Amino acid sequence: AADRAEFDSTIRNARKFLVNMQMDFGEKGKRDTALDGGIGYGNRYPHSDLVNTLYALEALHYSAKHLQKDGSDRNEIEKNVDLNWDAAIQFIQNCQNLPKFNSETWASDDPQNRGGFIYFPGNSKAEEMELVDGRTALRSYGSISYAGMLSYMYADLDRKDPRISAVFEWLQSNYSLDENPGMGIQGLYFYYHTMAKALSTYGIDKLETKDGKSRSWARELGSRLLDRQKEDGSWLNDSGRWWERDPALVSAYAVLSLEILYRHLE
Repeated sequence: AADRAEFDSTIRNARKFLVNMQMDFGEKGKRDTALDGGIGYGNRYPHSDLVNTLYALEALHYSAKHLQKDGSDRNEIEKNVDLNWDAAIQFIQNCQNLPKFNSETWASDDPQNRGGFIYFPGNSKAEEMELVDGRTALRSYGSISYAGMLSYMYADLDRKDPRISAVFEWLQSNYSLDENPGMGIQGLYFYYHTMAKALSTYGIDKLETKDGKSRSWARELGSRLLDRQKEDGSWLNDSGRWWERDPALVSAYAVLSLEILYRHLE
C-alpha cells in the first residue's frame, strides 16, 4: 500500500513465508485430510482454519498486484514459489455447508445452513444444531461466511461459480447489522469488517434480503458504525470473545471498515 520500490524484496519474502505456511498433511501433493490446502498457526495448532487462510490469500492477492506494477507477470513473480491455489480452493470448500462440493459428513443442505461456512472442517464456533430429520449439522455463521466468500474471490474463483452463489444466498437470507448471525454479538466488529470487504469486493451497491427489501448495505453499515462510536472516539464490543473488548483492535476494525465503505460509496 505504501507503493515504495524498496519494499519489494520484503514483500517477496513475506509472500514466500505465507506460501510455506500452506498445510499439506500426509503424502505431499495429495489430499490426505480436509485440512490440506489451508493455512493455520504453523506448528502451534495442528490444523488450518478459514480466518488465517483468508488473511494469507488477501496478502498474496494484493501483493501480487503491487509487484506486477513493474511489468512482471504473475508467472515471473512466482517462478520460484507459489501457493497451491487448487488446494486452497479445495480447503475453502471443505469449510462450506454445501454437500455438492463438500463430501465431509457434517456438510448440510438444510435451509438454515446451506451455503454458509464454518471455522475449519469439523469445527464451527456456532456449534452444532439438530435438524428435523434427526441429523446433526455444524451451524453456518456470519463472519466466517463472509470470510469464505472473500477467500474464494481472492483465489480468483468466478463470481458466478455455484459455491460463491450459494454463500451469497446464505448471506442475503441472514443479513443483519444487529448481530453476527449465528454468534450474537460475539465477533461483531470482525463481522462488520469482513462484510465491508466481501460485499465491496463482490461489487454490489444493493443487497436483496429475504424479506424482499433492497438494502443499501454500505450506507447502512457506515451509519451503524458511526452510531456505535464512543465519546472518546473509540469502538468497543460488549462481548470480549476474540479480544473485542480491546478498543485498539475493535477501533482498527471500525476505521478500516469505514475506509472501505468510503471508497465504495465514492
